[in-house]
Amino acid sequence: MFSKEESRLLRQDFWTSFGKSFPRKWLLYNTKIKGVAFKFHFDNKSALIALDLEDDLNNRINCWEKLVALKGILKSDYLPDALYEEEFYLDNGKEISRIYLLLEQKVSIHNKNSWRDVMEFFNANMILFEAFFEEYKDIIKT
Repeated sequence: MFSKEESRLLRQDFWTSFGKSFPRKWLLYNTKIKGVAFKFHFDNKSALIALDLEDDLNNRINCWEKLVALKGILKSDYLPDALYEEEFYLDNGKEISRIYLLLEQKVSIHNKNSWRDVMEFFNANMILFEAFFEEYKDIIKT
């Protein structure tokens, strides 16, 4: 078991190592579409990348419909294993819509032996996710 401070330091070390191993300016919150953001997630049970829609319901529905219409392209040309969840609940209870890709292996941010796999998963797949977004953002935005 790790103390809160040990866990915090491990998390910080992971993200610092990731940034140094794969130096790149990720889109993340800078999508230029209100309420649309890319996320990296890595905890003591799983790792995933996601595109989250967190805006008001009307904007979320509008954007979601466009992303669903582009689902075939995303899955055939970019991320075949991407998962779509129109109603996804965050740990704080907030409802969002999410498209995500889960790393299908047992990993933990507390286990440095799994870090390399997670970093490579993040880098390879987020590049593809962002490429899809850049190609179709004008459609998603309207």
